[in-house]
Amino acid sequence: MTARTRPAVEAVIFDWGGTLTPWHTIDLAAQWNAYAGAHPAHAGESGDLAARIMAAEQRAWARTRDDGGSARIAEILAEAGAATDHPGHPAAQAAYEEFWEPHTFTDPEVRPVFAGLHERGIAVGVLSNTIWSREYHEALFRRDGVLDLIDGAVYSSEIGHAKPHPEAFATAVAAVGASRPDRCVYVGDRAYEDIHGAQRAGLRAVLVPHSDIPAEQQVPVDVTPDAVVQRLLDILAVVDRWNAASG
Repeated sequence: MTARTRPAVEAVIFDWGGTLTPWHTIDLAAQWNAYAGAHPAHAGESGDLAARIMAAEQRAWARTRDDGGSARIAEILAEAGAATDHPGHPAAQAAYEEFWEPHTFTDPEVRPVFAGLHERGIAVGVLSNTIWSREYHEALFRRDGVLDLIDGAVYSSEIGHAKPHPEAFATAVAAVGASRPDRCVYVGDRAYEDIHGAQRAGLRAVLVPHSDIPAEQQVPVDVTPDAVVQRLLDILAVVDRWNAASG
């Protein structure tokens, strides 16, 4: 099926980090130093605990890239010896979330893009590879005034697979109520997880090419996005063009 005869777009599904939130280069060790340093049960070994959590997280993300398996923060902490049912965990979690807060703000163009898609009768979705809970992500979207415009969201921490596994995309397509994957568009910043993953699952894929992804997180892949946008508002013109040419 050529681009000019593809069906009209019913839904646009977005990646979160680096797409709906602008990319920030993070000292990944510092997040766990914040957690461990605030954990009263590990006051004498906070550096060792932070290193163990960092190693466990790296192993979890490596598994995701290898086989599309998902991971959760509670599992990572437990593997490192910091169970989330410990009385000291809430204080440590609060410090961890405080570390991340400056890096979680939604791009100002998200609300007009989401609203513009709705005006066109197009559903809006989110599919994120994340170790964080739905409740945490929804709190961020609520804080930034866009939660009410999301028709369906899938967080890999809730399911058995993460991008680029086809099941992650299939779950997102179902979450937004789309009839078929080829009527959906996925927007993301990573060639392997987002562009390759979406196209393999039957979706069109749009690249937002502004993230400085560390080399150790990249997976070489020969892939060409269906479109490239320099800002999120450009999504509306891309969708309008595709729908005008749909057959």
